[in-house]
Amino acid sequence: MEDKGQGLVFVVDDEEMVALAIQSFLQLDTDYGVRTFTSPAAALEVVELERPGVIIADFMMPGMDGITFLRHCRDVDPFGTRILLTGYAGKENAIRAINEAGLYYYLEKPWSNDHLKLVVRNGMERSALFNELDTRIAALEDANQELEDLRRRLIAAFL
Repeated sequence: MEDKGQGLVFVVDDEEMVALAIQSFLQLDTDYGVRTFTSPAAALEVVELERPGVIIADFMMPGMDGITFLRHCRDVDPFGTRILLTGYAGKENAIRAINEAGLYYYLEKPWSNDHLKLVVRNGMERSALFNELDTRIAALEDANQELEDLRRRLIAAFL
């Protein structure tokens, strides 16, 4: 798997000021590239092409809620880190998001910038590790296939 977006954060929130606040903070205080979207549908069009390491999505958005959006993101890239941002705290929503979208973290508004930075950094590391694991598994599968081909050739040569 190609890890196109390591170091790239997508922020999806229908409130442009919220998305821009997160973008501004992360761009000032981290080395990550940050793209903002006010529409989950618009973000989905780009997720497959850029595969960001971390996606932060608001819970309540018109047209598509954050859990549905993050579920679609998981289908496109199961190794990306998905974070739900909400002003509507509730255990049932967190549990639903974890189960349906493979949520990494549930961040409540208002957030602490230090906490946001830590969650994003850990999420980036998580995505990078999953991508590295996927790459190593693919290499092992190739090596196993090569060994199996050699075994068959040896058996055929001695029969």
